[in-house]
Amino acid sequence: MSDPHKEDAAAQALDTRLTRTGKSPAYFGGTPVNAPLVRASTVLFDSVAAMRDTRARRSDERAFSYGARGTPTTFALEDAVSELEGAYRTRLFPTGLAAIGMVLLSYLKPGDHVLMSDSVYEPARNLAHSFLAPYGIRSSFFAADGSGIEDLFEPATRLVYAECPGSLVYEMCDLPKLAALTHARGALLAADNTWGSGVQYRPLALGADISTMAATKYLSGHSDVMLGTVATTREAWQPLNERCDAFGMTVSPDDAWLVLRGMRTLSARLQMHERHALEVAHWLQARPEVAAVFCPALPRHPGHDIWQRDCRGTNGLLSFEFKPGIGNAAVERFVDALSLFGRGSSWGGYESLVAWTHMRAARSVTDWSARGAVVRLHIGLEAPADLLADLAQAFTAAKA
Repeated sequence: MSDPHKEDAAAQALDTRLTRTGKSPAYFGGTPVNAPLVRASTVLFDSVAAMRDTRARRSDERAFSYGARGTPTTFALEDAVSELEGAYRTRLFPTGLAAIGMVLLSYLKPGDHVLMSDSVYEPARNLAHSFLAPYGIRSSFFAADGSGIEDLFEPATRLVYAECPGSLVYEMCDLPKLAALTHARGALLAADNTWGSGVQYRPLALGADISTMAATKYLSGHSDVMLGTVATTREAWQPLNERCDAFGMTVSPDDAWLVLRGMRTLSARLQMHERHALEVAHWLQARPEVAAVFCPALPRHPGHDIWQRDCRGTNGLLSFEFKPGIGNAAVERFVDALSLFGRGSSWGGYESLVAWTHMRAARSVTDWSARGAVVRLHIGLEAPADLLADLAQAFTAAKA
């Protein structure tokens, strides 16, 4: 007996058939190892009632209703990040900075006050001056280690935004103590967890309400995707969720799929980064040109005891300070002489990188004016012996 549906389809014009065929491929067997890549803007429903029901539920439930609200691929990454962070839910953003910006938009309004740690990612500091201030949201900065913050709270303080370990030189703060102080005053605590990546550090477990990450870094691991995440507790979720929907915040499912792929090897990669970085850090501590090495896993690092209590390891990041007598020309020769370290922004990929930091611009509470130049290294997966040889010849070049 012939199939009337096939006969009807065969009778349709080629242009019509091309728009309708191949949408639901049938297959027999198991399931793929990785989440399928689902690209979608429009989502179709079987009936008006089904569409109405889905849209009515999507403010409280995650539903595949429109591309800007997410796809099964982005939902899979949200679930993975929530698992990693110990969060209630997660939202995704085009960049880590976009994630930070949406946190500020979601929890602050004109007339409010935000406290930010002196060690935050420098573009986040710029947001406070260039965006928050013109909209009547005041900001103050507190010491990177959290000291003295008690005196900076105001009746209008609604949010404390910290980065721990701090950007560039990895200052440690007592996050549980910071959370207790913040909550006692009716405010929320947000933490940038890009350094910790949910593996070495988990701010939500230490009392934070909101955790942001630049998934561009270690979650991706391959320096080929831009993406940010915000994970929250159940109590802090709704303002973020509503503001993201209002702004149409979403990410490409292709980018989400790349980050999902990278996360499968996250723990193994971080262990390798840690081994290599510690070998380089100990070597740098013995160099005559170096005044200090910044890495919270080193016993000499300020806050090392907090790192031991709250963290489960370190990563490939470390910075070092040249002795004050070594001038900028020598530092530039050092950076330019490196051959295995790429000169570029970001970190968290498989490759080693070098960046000359500008600590005087990156800090406003801590005075760096009398300190030497600081160079940040990201130690990749190359053989440590080769990296040490490259660093040694660069120090020689700096003396030229």
